[in-house]
Amino acid sequence: MCGIAGIIGGRRCDREGIARMLAAQRHRGPDDEGFHFSQGAILGQRRLSIIDLEGGRQPIPNEDRTLWLVCNGEIYNYRELRRELEADGHRFTTRSDSEVILHLYESAGERCVERLRGMFAFAIWDAARRTLFAARDRLGQKPLYYAQKGREFIFASEIKALLAFDPSLAVLDPVALDQYLALRLIAPPNSMFRGVRKLPPAHTLCVGAEGDVSISRYWALEYEPKLQGGEDELVDALEAEIVDALRLHVVSDVPVGAFLSGGMDSTLVVAMLMKHGIVRSLETFSMGLPYQRFDETPYARMVAQRYGTVHHERVVEPSLLKTLPALVWHLDEPSDPLSVCMYAVSAMARERVKVVLGGDGGDELFGGYDRYYGNRYAGFYARIPRGIRRYGIGPLLRLIPDGRWYKSAAHQAKWLHRLSFLGGGERYARSLGYFYFDAPQRHALYGPAMAPALHGDPEAAIRNPYAEVRATDPVDRMLYADSCVRLPDHPAMILDRMTMAHGLEARSPFMDHVLAEFAARLPVSLKVRGRTLRYIQARLAERYLPREVLQRPKQGFSSALTYMLRAQYRTLFGLFLSRSHLAGDGVLRQGPIDALVREHLAGRADHGNRLWLLLNSEVWYRMRIEGETRADLAERIAGADTERSAA
Repeated sequence: MCGIAGIIGGRRCDREGIARMLAAQRHRGPDDEGFHFSQGAILGQRRLSIIDLEGGRQPIPNEDRTLWLVCNGEIYNYRELRRELEADGHRFTTRSDSEVILHLYESAGERCVERLRGMFAFAIWDAARRTLFAARDRLGQKPLYYAQKGREFIFASEIKALLAFDPSLAVLDPVALDQYLALRLIAPPNSMFRGVRKLPPAHTLCVGAEGDVSISRYWALEYEPKLQGGEDELVDALEAEIVDALRLHVVSDVPVGAFLSGGMDSTLVVAMLMKHGIVRSLETFSMGLPYQRFDETPYARMVAQRYGTVHHERVVEPSLLKTLPALVWHLDEPSDPLSVCMYAVSAMARERVKVVLGGDGGDELFGGYDRYYGNRYAGFYARIPRGIRRYGIGPLLRLIPDGRWYKSAAHQAKWLHRLSFLGGGERYARSLGYFYFDAPQRHALYGPAMAPALHGDPEAAIRNPYAEVRATDPVDRMLYADSCVRLPDHPAMILDRMTMAHGLEARSPFMDHVLAEFAARLPVSLKVRGRTLRYIQARLAERYLPREVLQRPKQGFSSALTYMLRAQYRTLFGLFLSRSHLAGDGVLRQGPIDALVREHLAGRADHGNRLWLLLNSEVWYRMRIEGETRADLAERIAGADTERSAA
């Protein structure tokens, strides 16, 4: 794991520029630093040493030093690939997993990515042809950002490295802000910066000798034909696939730990690791909360005791006032409540290990979100004549207060009602954005600087994959859209930034692409059955987990954060939204912002999640566009908190 960077086609050997890019990513690789300088290209890497601790320095050359590689990530099947390549005559200079990419590229060219099983973002400079080849893993676990001005092309693992090289890139992209306010994510190729692009998952990128850039997709999940067999037979097959993925994901020259949240995904990972003897000893990490309803540590402790892990718990009082500037700085884009929790537990784990396994991806593989059956229910409700719904039921629903909880009956009824007038991918995209800003709300909020976004289509990022996949059942279409966009650009992105903020490598066995291919072809009835979510995963978990863990409802701490930390939010709203710099610069309008805050604080409407988006956009804007430092923002927040406490 590391941070990579490169400058291609520059007119000079910019040693200071590449040094700034790597310095901005030092947290990703605190163990080492390496450079390669050649005519037409400069490559660099900050290294977190996991495999081949002494000899795995990057950039890595091939035998005749015409190819140079930098890679961020892990190739889990590297031992198998290395044996094949050595048998074909390739000579290795390290024991690193990354070096197999270089020799595969020599043998198979751009199709080398098809043989890789792992998480990765890499770049190979071909000095003879003066070309760059780069790629990103299939489900987007590792990031790759780039920018181009003329014939100069730069890339890095994080946006902050590109800004360190060229501060003029710090320009807001109105289209990206529009999508963030609509969906709480920014889908590739966009970023919040107009001149910075994000390589999509499962894509390769080539920069030609003349500076021309081409991007191609090399993989996609297939949901048909469906696997055949009885239920027990398919549960057995799923178990074998997960065990295989787990064995690969513990390959490391340093100790491997695991997050243990108490939910089904992480507890199943830990239980299977221990029961199958994949690891002899395992350190596990749980974050406790001073909110009994959301504290999962009793369930995590139950699993840790059953399997004899070396378990660590810490009760953390979540504080946006203390962490918000750090979260935004590490994410480079507006943050999300999920990042608060992940940042804290990653700091705890890094005190003991450099690598952790987690349960990310399970919901998207097996159908773990309420919206999967909720969209079906919207179809049932839509059978009521449109006129009755629009003119009879609709006005009655508007009379019902939202309530002060994101899963209130009022919210659920209004969500279902709104979706009933839509269908297909449009319905699914809108289901993801219910708590955020729809088009009329966004346009009422926008100032003149947002004119380029007025004719944008932020929901196309969800609708398009929903429509393009070959799948019969809408649930599979929703799962595919999530695997293409929401998974890589929300939980996986947050996992990468929050763990790497502490120099911690996170691995997600459920995001193994071979396991994902198997899960995609499972019958839908084994994923979502009525109101039962991820049915087959629960069937498998019965073999490993206590009944108390299996029967507990799914927690949603991050979504509930805006409700639990009301006092902190009030402080932040007053500090950042009462005199919005986004409004001052004509991006947003102050009047609609003030109205949202007043309605929310008075309890007349639930705008908690909408205000979270505005708050984070404001903090991001002040930090990344206006240049206010993380320390200055933290000091300002601390001062406001002191005034609040004194009052």
